[in-house]
Amino acid sequence: MASDPAAPSLERVLERAEAVLSRLEALLPAPLPEPDWKARAFRWRKRGQRGFLQAITHPHAIRLDDLVAIDEQKRTIDRNTKQFIAGLAANNVLLTGSRGTGKSSLVKAMLVKYAAKGLRLIEVDKSDLVDLPDIVEHIALRPERFIVFCDDLSFDANEPGYKALKVILDGTIAAASSNVLIYATSNRRHLLPEYFSENLETRHVGEEVHPGESVEEKTSLSERFGLWISFYPFTQDDYLAAVDLWLRFYGVSVPNESKAVEALHREAIQFSLQRGSRSGQVAWQFARAHAGARGLKSGKGA
Repeated sequence: MASDPAAPSLERVLERAEAVLSRLEALLPAPLPEPDWKARAFRWRKRGQRGFLQAITHPHAIRLDDLVAIDEQKRTIDRNTKQFIAGLAANNVLLTGSRGTGKSSLVKAMLVKYAAKGLRLIEVDKSDLVDLPDIVEHIALRPERFIVFCDDLSFDANEPGYKALKVILDGTIAAASSNVLIYATSNRRHLLPEYFSENLETRHVGEEVHPGESVEEKTSLSERFGLWISFYPFTQDDYLAAVDLWLRFYGVSVPNESKAVEALHREAIQFSLQRGSRSGQVAWQFARAHAGARGLKSGKGA
């Protein structure tokens, strides 16, 4: 039986198929990069709906000695982190309190102190907390110890990240990975907004007070952190001590003469009044401004 001359040859069919496959490949998303496991710090990033660990080449290096007026907080988190690095039981940590008092810096200082012993830091934005199960899966079999760091954490009602974090802290039917802890900072101790009307739900049973369901739900997330570390506003002495430390850090010697010291401290206090805050962060900002101005005056820089 003669073949139909109009029928396409096998070679032409294969060429068309390859062309179609090439067009389909162009539509597929690019493969996600493999994590650079030599890095000490990572950031969870999203490409479309898929996430990956992006290495941070130059993480913010802060030493414990750079932080003043929070000695008890330093001892508490250091002890917990040391247990974690040693493979012993340790708690997820919630650091709460006044802004600028060293909450985030203290977490970063843990990386500086323990990176050589295998500690790694993964920064996760609040909007990406829904990916916590994927993040844990990425690192579950790694030999390093990972702190998942959520900075400035707070939630509005019904945010998806709230439930994802709650599940990770609580654990699921699968055992929690032993090489992962959550360290979170927040200005709110209960992480969710609280309203006066919720106090009306409180019930009195005899002499006992039973909070309403709304209040209990809002306290339940923070209670899932095994360790709470509280931070408080700086006194003026604490603030000035931080100013002196950061000035030395930026190569500015604090004068020995009392009048010169008083003039410098008056300048620092005035700076804090303009900012409406007296904290370690404001001390750091003042020191940067002062050191930069002094360097410019002396002709340093480009």
